[in-house]
Amino acid sequence: MRIPRLIASFLAGGAATATHLALMGAKQALGVLPQFQPYEDIQRSLLTATGGSLPPGLAFLLSMVNGSLVLGFVFGRIYPILPGQSWVGKGLFFGLCAWLASGLIVFPAIGRGVFAWGVGLGAAPALLMAAMLAIYSLAMSFAWRALTD
Repeated sequence: MRIPRLIASFLAGGAATATHLALMGAKQALGVLPQFQPYEDIQRSLLTATGGSLPPGLAFLLSMVNGSLVLGFVFGRIYPILPGQSWVGKGLFFGLCAWLASGLIVFPAIGRGVFAWGVGLGAAPALLMAAMLAIYSLAMSFAWRALTD
């Protein structure tokens, strides 16, 4: 039985988000860049933007919904036109785009500077995010292909 593409996109996004959560847990447990907490920064910015009216759990949930539903949906829609002949190439290209968007739009918007340079840790946050977004995108691309082929 073939899974409808819309459902497959949400499942692929969910698989990628679960992978990313595991990576964030490993980052925390291993003490990798403890000064760099992008999700806490984003949640804090959301709370500030809403006047502190969002419960912290809802701010976290919005991040997860974005990773699972929004990015999964976008990925599923654009997968056929992504550059690359394989799920690996398509996933890495999507990860590169996500990294550029986070480094050039998200981090400056939350006051951390381009590629989080304002955190004061040099290139380490940008490199960590590049690796994590590559793994996230590869997980999503793998799941998408497995669910739709």
